[in-house]
Amino acid sequence: MGKFFDDILNQHKVFIENQKMFFVATAPLDSDGHVNLSPKGMDSFHVFSPNRVAYMDVIGSGNETSAHLLENGRITFMFCAFDGPPNILRLYGKGYTVLPGDAEWELLTAHFKLVLGTRQIIVADIDKVQTSCGFGVPFYNYEGERDQMQKWALNKGEEGLDAYKKEKNMLSLDGLPTALYNR
Repeated sequence: MGKFFDDILNQHKVFIENQKMFFVATAPLDSDGHVNLSPKGMDSFHVFSPNRVAYMDVIGSGNETSAHLLENGRITFMFCAFDGPPNILRLYGKGYTVLPGDAEWELLTAHFKLVLGTRQIIVADIDKVQTSCGFGVPFYNYEGERDQMQKWALNKGEEGLDAYKKEKNMLSLDGLPTALYNR
């Protein structure tokens, strides 16, 4: 049975820090729009306080999270135990995108190991935390991080990455502008 909390407790923070992967979900307001669910890794998540988290977001084939946050702010994170005792942890909140050059950028990025291809930081203020059993989540063994992202980014170079963002990351799948749109 799920339990709800108003804050990220210390045991939740420890659980989050021990996970190698998490998922982020957002959706547009339009009921015909597409819900986005993305897996994330790379030691990119940070708990700042009992009600504030952020993750380092790297360039990808789309930028749905940024578009949805710009439109309505709604965001959910999910962490699953793939080893050890079963557990699922969800964080519900309102988020926003921080881009290079924004006032918060330097303060936030000090908490991450930035990689070539870092696109933005997604920040969320959490208003509800949920734990549930996770009995149906299978065991998986962590073997390490993939290196394809960094090889791809190195091959593109700074100019190529900027061009890719302009081509693929300005609008969502449903045509909503992302935080990069007016940059």
